[in-house]
Order: sequence, then C-alpha cells, then structure tokens
Amino acid sequence: MGRAPLNTPPLLRAPPFPWAGAIREPASPAPDITPADSDSLLEAMRTARVGGTFWAPPCDAAQTFDTLLRPRSKAELPDLQATYGTADVLDCSYDCDPWSALPQAKRLIAHGNDEWVAIAAIVGTAVHVLSPGTYGAPDDDETALAAKAQAALARPMPDPFSDGWLEPHDAIALLAEWRRVIDGNRGENGQTIVAACGMSWWKRAEIRRFLWVPGTRLRITNSGTSALAHAQRHGGAVAVWPSRISPALIARAQKKGVDLVRVEDGFVRSAGLGSNLVPPSSVVVDRQGIHFDPSAPSDLETILATTDFAPPLVERARKLRSSIVAAGISKYARSSGTRSKPSASPERTRRVVLVPGQVEDDMSVLAGGGGMTSNLELLKNTRALEPEAEIWWRPHPDVDAGHRNGMVPDEDALHYADRIVREGSMADLLDKVDALHVLTSLSGFEALLRGREVTCHGTPFFAGWGLTRDLGAVPARRGRKLTLDELVAGVLLLYPRYLDPVTGLPCPPEVLIRRMAQGTMPNRQGWIEPLRRLQGRIVSRFRPRRAKAARP
Repeated sequence: MGRAPLNTPPLLRAPPFPWAGAIREPASPAPDITPADSDSLLEAMRTARVGGTFWAPPCDAAQTFDTLLRPRSKAELPDLQATYGTADVLDCSYDCDPWSALPQAKRLIAHGNDEWVAIAAIVGTAVHVLSPGTYGAPDDDETALAAKAQAALARPMPDPFSDGWLEPHDAIALLAEWRRVIDGNRGENGQTIVAACGMSWWKRAEIRRFLWVPGTRLRITNSGTSALAHAQRHGGAVAVWPSRISPALIARAQKKGVDLVRVEDGFVRSAGLGSNLVPPSSVVVDRQGIHFDPSAPSDLETILATTDFAPPLVERARKLRSSIVAAGISKYARSSGTRSKPSASPERTRRVVLVPGQVEDDMSVLAGGGGMTSNLELLKNTRALEPEAEIWWRPHPDVDAGHRNGMVPDEDALHYADRIVREGSMADLLDKVDALHVLTSLSGFEALLRGREVTCHGTPFFAGWGLTRDLGAVPARRGRKLTLDELVAGVLLLYPRYLDPVTGLPCPPEVLIRRMAQGTMPNRQGWIEPLRRLQGRIVSRFRPRRAKAARP
C-alpha cells in the first residue's frame, strides 16, 4: 500500500493553533507505516470524527442533503450545478467540517485531490470523482477509493510532545482529544465561547488556549456587562470564573439568553499554588453548572451518571491512576522525595486519620459544605467519630501561606488532633495514613486513588458514587455505583482540559503527569511567586491572633 504524496496535506494533522510553532518536524526521518489492522483504524476515525479539517465550523446544513458538491473554486460551481442540479444539493466549496455533512449525505461530487473523497470512502458515502488525484480517479470503485484512503493513513504525524512520530492509532487518539476541546468550546447549541470575564490577568494566556476556537477571537474583559454585550452581538457564550461573578450578572445573562460557561481549576493543576500566581495547566469547562456545587447538575455529574465506561477507557484510567500514585502527584505538586509504602509502619498501634483543612470561604466549602465552613468544627466532628484514632491535622497551604481565610491556631487544633503535619506533599501524607475525613477537599479524591478510606462531611463531587462514607446530603442524581477507575475516567479523562506546560498545546493528562513527574514544569510567572510568598509570610504573622480571638 503506497503512501500519499508529500505535496498534499496529511489526512491526520493538527489544527492550525495560533502557536503552531510548537509543533515541529522531528529530527528523525518519518518511519514507513503499514497499518496492521486497517478496519479498526478506520472505525477509530469514524468514532473520533477526525481527519481533514475536522476543526472547521460545521457545514451550513439545517437538514440532511442528498448530494454534496465540492468544486475546485466558486467559478466551477455554476457548471456543476447545471450538470447535477440544485435540488437537495449542498454547496460545500467553503471551508467547513467534512464530518458534519458526509456521514448524512448519500453522494459526494468532488475532485480526486480533495481529501473529502478519502473521508467519504471511510464513512461509506458514495463518491463521484470528477478528475484524478491522490484520493481517487473517475473510474475508481468503492474498493479502490477505500484502498487510497487507507494509503493516506500510512503517513505518520509528528508527536507534538516529543521529538518523534505518532502511529495512526495514537494520532487519531490525540486528534480526538483536540476535537473534544474544540467542540466543547463551540457547544452543542451553537453558542461558541466568544467572551470571558472574571479571569485573573496572570492566567489569561492559558485561558485563551483552553478556550480556543478556530476563526473566533476570544474577548477577555474585566466587565461582565461588556462581556454579555459582546456575546449577545455575536450569538455566543461567556466563560466566567465562578468566584468572580455576581448573582446579578447571572440574572442578566439569563434575561438576555446568553449562556454562562463556568471555568475552574482542574484536579491536577500545576506545580505551585494558584495563590502564588502559578498559571493552571488544567481547567474544567462546564456548561451545566460546576462540579463543586451539588445543588444543581454539572457536566461532571452527567458524565459520571450516564457514561458507558468502555473497557479500553477504564484500562486507560487505571494506568493513569497508577502513574499518578507512582509519581506522587497531587493537585499542586509531586512527592517531595522517596515514595513510602502504603502499608502502616510496624510500630503503629492506632488508626491514623488525616484531616485536611480548607479555605473557609472557598466556593466549594460554601456550596458543598452543607452549612459547615469551620475547619475547627471539622476537626471536632472527626474526633467525635474517631475517638480512638490518631488524628493528623493538615492546614491548607493557601491559608498557611497567609493568602486565604481559615486559620486555626495550633493550640486550638491540638485540642482535637494529635499532630499537625505541614511538612511533605499531600501525596507523601496519603501514603502514611489509613483514612481521611474531609469536608469537600480534593484530597479525598486523591486518597481514593491510593485506596484510602474517605469520610465526606460535606458533598464533594466524588461523594455519592458508592466509594465514600457520606455524612452530607447526596443528590438523588448520584445513585449510580461506580468502580474506582470509572470514577477516575470521568474525573480525569472526560471532564477536564489540560495544557502541556512545555509547548502550550492542549494535551492528554498523561502528558501533563509525565511533565510533572520529570520536573519539566516551566512557569512563565516565576518572577512573581517569591514576592507572593513574602507577602503571605507578612500577612500570616498577624492572622493567628485574629483567628484565635474569633474561634468557636
């Protein structure tokens, strides 16, 4: 099976990211590829709907058309229309997504050098070839067209995350991830994200990449009113940071018919705190609600409640979980040193329970805490439930750094805890304890990854799926029982988006985990972090006295 000529664009290729300079041809020559299982390869393409300009806007088709026309130019269109008619015929001479039209059409009329011919052969749409080219000739039958489409897949794609090449199946998987992100930014209802507000200045470059849509300029503004007006003019949606929008803005958006899309930090975020102005390498983008608010559905909740978790997806989740645990990855960091064994130390005679503190006015606490916001109250309740346990108290790093609210003076914490642990990463601590008691803290999910018992005093996103002891009110929407790796698949594979910190390109989570494990996490705002740490130390000098005076 021959390879497609190099003077035609590869059928499997990256979207035109504005920062596409990050994708370079590898130093090594492209390998010769003969796909071992062409049928599974073509089925993977059909499922992922990638190949050709899959990132382009959908074709202007309000209904299914019998025939699709692809002239070389607009000048050729009248002659084709005279020959083939205009009834039930769609002109696709403009740049649009072939996968939005070809699967529903009965026939494609195009020239043989048009990659739509190859995609039509892959999806099973009949093709009338006007002139010979790479992908077909006028006399080609269905078998010949399919063979040429398969030959086009023998051209490898550069791996944007290493100096190497991707096999076709791996290329399709990466393109599918890019399609998921772009389609999510466009939205099923056609409200493309065209504006954003509430985004801190130091993370805006990353936000533009997370929310990128080809051909659409994202306007980021400090004014919610301006963002709504821009979105209304362009028939689009507004991306918002939940903690930075008001109920009034939400009401105005509903009145104007403008969708608000909530954006929040992802669950494996960065090597450094957001409060130290370290930009995120992961976010979630939610059109229904947001994962930390159990009062209403969210995209994550829908994913977990309705997805048919196929075995390959579950196996991928298992491998990702193993990589995270082996590398000691948590939301803001990786393990500080040698990994310890999960089992208890031989000299331990008591059950060890970790209680991680939270930012008391954080939105996840206010929305999912069930009315409890006090770290000291969480400690007190944990002691009541675990009277014989050795309780370890872990202050929240943002609070300890002096950036956020929730300080518990050490002497108050030690009324209920046996030990205060500030040293080491969260991953280090999770290896040394038997169980966690959390309000809504993400550390509860990280503990589940490591096989620890988790008691939820509030209603975090990982509660209610049969994996935790739930003391908070769990919505009836969460009645489904999930395995751990099904939960991981939804939470880490299907819900968030990730950016490679080296190239800035959207990437699968495996790439970010590998970068974190290797320590290749450049921070373009690195000059600010030492200043923020100094500011936090100054503020924290005065907080303990205020916190002690206000304690329950």
